[in-house]
Amino acid sequence: MAYSSLKIDVRRGRILEMLRRDGRVYVSQLSSLLEATPATIRNDLAALEKDGCLERVPGGAVRKAQAEQNASAARIERAAEKRAIAACMAAMVRDGDRLFINSGTTALAVAEALRARRALHVVTNSLPVAALLGAEPSFRVLMLGGVINAYGFTCGGDAQEQLGRYRADWTVLAVDSVSAAGGVTTYHPDEAILNRQMIERAARTVIVADHTKIGRAGFARFHPADSSVCLITDAAAAGPELERLAKQGVEIRVAD
Repeated sequence: MAYSSLKIDVRRGRILEMLRRDGRVYVSQLSSLLEATPATIRNDLAALEKDGCLERVPGGAVRKAQAEQNASAARIERAAEKRAIAACMAAMVRDGDRLFINSGTTALAVAEALRARRALHVVTNSLPVAALLGAEPSFRVLMLGGVINAYGFTCGGDAQEQLGRYRADWTVLAVDSVSAAGGVTTYHPDEAILNRQMIERAARTVIVADHTKIGRAGFARFHPADSSVCLITDAAAAGPELERLAKQGVEIRVAD
């Protein structure tokens, strides 16, 4: 059976969600649930292992526990960088502005920084962002409905339909990677659809990404790295890649 690029992204995204939920997946199980041949599933697992997302074992795959521990530690270590990026983003926003904000730890850092503003209108698919900003008396916060996944954000047709009713001054997106060659990407194909829709319905789009996300090509591409986006990153971001992004028209802001 032939699969389109989108179909591959969706299928591999579901494999990762099942793996994170259950800790282990089996080729036979995935073949049945995803309606793909065992050979196709083995190719998916091989590609995901190459990307560092899992570890293959006889008959299937398991989570890379050590990789997850390292990633968790790295997030803590990058807290200062994310706060600086968030402060830079918040400085661009005026009281009363309307914002779309997606999910992720950097998006949550932006939400924290935005609490210094007043009377913001925020639409988000992130449960933590909605909970944080919804507690601000002067803010109007709308949480997109839809399917809630294990990562604390909503997605799916209901969320897309609801988002289609609104427009914003800003779209603020935390992403998994951004590069001149690969564009802007995320690990979650379902959220990629919402991210794309947020970009289409906002006057300006800002990508908030620390230096570890720069120059990589991620799983699900949802937008080119071009003049339609502004990138806020930290001072440790690689100069050559930032130069390549700037040549493609990306507005670069480096947070102090």
